[in-house]
Amino acid sequence: MADPALVILLCGKRKCGKDYIASRLQELLGDCVSVLHLSQPLKEQYAKEHSLNAARLMDSSGYKETYRKDMIRWGEEKRALDSGYFCRLAAEDADRPVWLVCDARRPTDMEYFQRLYRCTTVRVVASEGVRR
Repeated sequence: MADPALVILLCGKRKCGKDYIASRLQELLGDCVSVLHLSQPLKEQYAKEHSLNAARLMDSSGYKETYRKDMIRWGEEKRALDSGYFCRLAAEDADRPVWLVCDARRPTDMEYFQRLYRCTTVRVVASEGVRR
C-alpha cells in the first residue's frame, strides 16, 4: 500500500448522505479513487469475534439494529486501546492515489488520517427530515 496523494474525508451524522456524496465523487474522479468504509472492518471484526453473519451486519436490515448498541460499545473499546485500529484495517487494500473515506464520523478517525496524509474534509449536512 503506497501513501495516497490525497485523502478525502466525508464526515457527518448518520444517514445524512455521506454514501451518496461518496458515490457521486467516485463517478467524477473515476479510477483514481479507493473507497474506504471505516464501518466495514468494524463490522467484520465484530462478526468474527461474536460468531455473527458479517454480510448481514453490512446491510440495512434489522439484523444490524439488533447488535448496534453492543457493536458501538465494542468498537469504542477497541478505539480506546488503539484509535487508528479500524482506519488501518480499512486502508489495507487501498491502492489508488486518492482515498475516499466515506464514514469518518469520529474526531479520532479524522485525526488519524490528518496526522499521516494530506487531507480534505467534506462535512455532509442534512435536515432531520431528510435523515429519517
